Amino acid sequence: MFDYEDILNRKPFSMAKEEKRRLYGQWLTELTDYHRQHCYKYGRFLKHFMVGDGGNMEEEEIPMVPVGLFKDMDLKSIPDSRIFKTITSSGTKGQNVSKIYLDQNTADYQQRALAKIGADFFGEERLPFLIMDSPQVLRDRALFSARGAGILGFSIFSSRICYGFDRNMDLDLEGIRSFLERYKGKKILVFGFTYILWKYFYYPLKASGIKLDLSNGILFHGGGFKKLESESVSRQEFNERLYEVSGIKDIHNYYGMAEQTGSIYVECSCGHLHASIYSDIIIRRPEDFSACSYGEKGIVQVLSPLARSYPGHSLLTEDEGVVLGEDDCPCGRPGKYFHITGRIRQAEIRGCSDTYEG
Repeated sequence: MFDYEDILNRKPFSMAKEEKRRLYGQWLTELTDYHRQHCYKYGRFLKHFMVGDGGNMEEEEIPMVPVGLFKDMDLKSIPDSRIFKTITSSGTKGQNVSKIYLDQNTADYQQRALAKIGADFFGEERLPFLIMDSPQVLRDRALFSARGAGILGFSIFSSRICYGFDRNMDLDLEGIRSFLERYKGKKILVFGFTYILWKYFYYPLKASGIKLDLSNGILFHGGGFKKLESESVSRQEFNERLYEVSGIKDIHNYYGMAEQTGSIYVECSCGHLHASIYSDIIIRRPEDFSACSYGEKGIVQVLSPLARSYPGHSLLTEDEGVVLGEDDCPCGRPGKYFHITGRIRQAEIRGCSDTYEG
């Protein structure tokens, strides 16, 4: 077993390209063998691949599990007695959801990785935390939705928490104003899901003519723009409209999923999503699943050595994207940087924010 403490003690954007390629080949080969031995269904799945015992595979050779399989079957490499937490993916009514089973160690690895990535963007100081959601999301601490997991994950950065919505998903303007007054002039962390921020934060404030002062805030939002596609809302327009009603400028989208909680890809000041040392990304051609060149659009594969309690270390997603480059982003962070361009055809429309329909 490779040393998790070693990787988790490193800075999230500190690994040279060749070292990462070499180590990921070792780590992911080991995880593939481990999950084959400990997850019967995954072992059956691997029979469709030419995967032998012994010898490290290249990162591009690691078998990919279609992310949709987690909706259709329980995939775990631990006995039920060791399940510490279950994460459920997003999904609209009537859709199956993924169930991701975490033991205590895996939950700890993923939370520590998230803390490291977050600290790289807004520092290690705990900040007052404004959650643009309802506290009702965290009703069942043992069975988290992707939305609840995101809230709980980012709460590790907080010194004091305020929820921006009541139980009915109406803006708690009095509570928000009290929170902002208390921390006036201080940096605060703001977190929410993209669609919820647009529909339940931006629209009500715009309609009422009310403007809040979040000019000292750092906003992290996830879930993508999937549900905003019908309104043709771009990243730039989203940021501009939120600035209009709140004065917030420091805005970071992130790409992540319940199936690889913790190893998120955060948007830098240049508008690029970044892979940290806790994750990697490969873009695949749909016709033969060969690896795309930089600048070439294809299906997104995500990889992470943090998925120890379930075989989620190499996933073929339902998203399309393009790797723009590696080690040369103007923001200065090494590693691959990329864009997500949309969903593959016939994929279910889902996203972390889709779990609330109103």
